[in-house]
Amino acid sequence: MSSASDPNKTIFFIADVIGEPGVTFLETFLKPLIGKYKPDWVIANAENTHEGRGLNHEIVQRMYDAGVHILTGGNHSFDKWKIFGYMNEDPNLLRPANYPDGNPGKGYGIYSLRGCPYKLGVLNLQGRTFMPDIDDPFSKADALLAEIKKETPAIFVDFHAEATAEKMAMGWYLDGRVSAVIGTHTHTPTADARILPAGTGYLTDAGMTGPFQSVIGMNRKTAIRRFTHGAPQRFTVATKDVRLCGVLTKINMITGVCTSIQPIIYPEFVTSTRTTDTRTTDTRNKENGTE
Repeated sequence: MSSASDPNKTIFFIADVIGEPGVTFLETFLKPLIGKYKPDWVIANAENTHEGRGLNHEIVQRMYDAGVHILTGGNHSFDKWKIFGYMNEDPNLLRPANYPDGNPGKGYGIYSLRGCPYKLGVLNLQGRTFMPDIDDPFSKADALLAEIKKETPAIFVDFHAEATAEKMAMGWYLDGRVSAVIGTHTHTPTADARILPAGTGYLTDAGMTGPFQSVIGMNRKTAIRRFTHGAPQRFTVATKDVRLCGVLTKINMITGVCTSIQPIIYPEFVTSTRTTDTRTTDTRNKENGTE
């Protein structure tokens, strides 16, 4: 964490946390990572924390206890109705701002640090391409940025969207108007982290925090049956090879400009070596649950 007077603040964003494996991983490893990276704010997307779909009050509190300050959401934010009342009470629990009026919760917040003169605005938006047909995220961003900028030029955006093109369009649309646009939802980290010409940090998708021996966090056998049989399947959260994906951004709180952006994967994937596996294909498939 930087000194109170230093305008350059670090935001550690944690990609979509998947089920109990992802939550438990944060409880175990987040505080050591906070000690390593020393972020001023920690934000996590929590819409998949309860059984892979939705969230509940108990998990929200566990995320806070693990070291997260602000929670964002997406198309699964409303999957568990018992969270609705709590959404209206907790200013640190966000859901996409462009859901129609009348839904519980808020889509943005403005957050202070104790003893620090600077504030961070966090805006949660959701795309519409291959997603529910909710309100336009671009016009909603225009309206809310006008309000947020009355209090701070430093604005972090979690854009929860399916289509790469829509995420890129939002990045360019908001370049120079917000500090960072970080994509979520597709659970696969992209390699295009950069600072756009007008000073906005951008990443198409931050990935996921959960089991990577999976299909986007879900049991592989079930996912494969869905594609090979064409019939609905009951998804369950996978359990093996849990990793954290996220991104560190450093933002000048006076200008709102992103000065650095760094994707994080912990533990990192090993891609340069391959161990010899003498088991038969049938044996491997049976052990991996893909037979």
